[in-house]
Amino acid sequence: MARTARGGSSTRAPGLALWLALAALVVVADQLAKTLVVYSFQLGDARPLTSWFALVRAHNPGAAFSFLAGASGWQRWFFAGLGLAASGFIVWMIRSHPTQKLFCFAVSMIMGGALGNVIDRLLHGHVIDFLQLRFDVLAPIFRGGYFPAFNLADSAITLGAVCLILDEILRVRRAR
Repeated sequence: MARTARGGSSTRAPGLALWLALAALVVVADQLAKTLVVYSFQLGDARPLTSWFALVRAHNPGAAFSFLAGASGWQRWFFAGLGLAASGFIVWMIRSHPTQKLFCFAVSMIMGGALGNVIDRLLHGHVIDFLQLRFDVLAPIFRGGYFPAFNLADSAITLGAVCLILDEILRVRRAR
């Protein structure tokens, strides 16, 4: 079996349409969940489901961990533009590495998450977060042990980042 530049096999690769459909699925799931939260919760509401997990409604005008949340509003357009530009770059990367399934999965998840949050920024001026975790071990870092609220888009971005790291580790190991 032939090898590609990134170290994977050259077996038949899924097409760009599959990876775009995966990203679209992330966007749809994220937006549906956020719509349910908006219609079921008032801003600041929380419904604990376990001692460590709750559904909440929080608005984040900034980026991860509320970075730039207190800025004067320019961050809305900056982060929306950044998400759109990253998505364009991701499409180019998928087209450049079509046989790298883990890589394409990873960047598709990142693109879907980025676009899910871009939609929020454009429609609402902020991102809607609704998943809340609490662990005592986090108390020294986060007040009360509450990890900042997040959403499905953020989860997809995190999964994509983990998969990118795994893809690189596997690529380096194959190169040895």
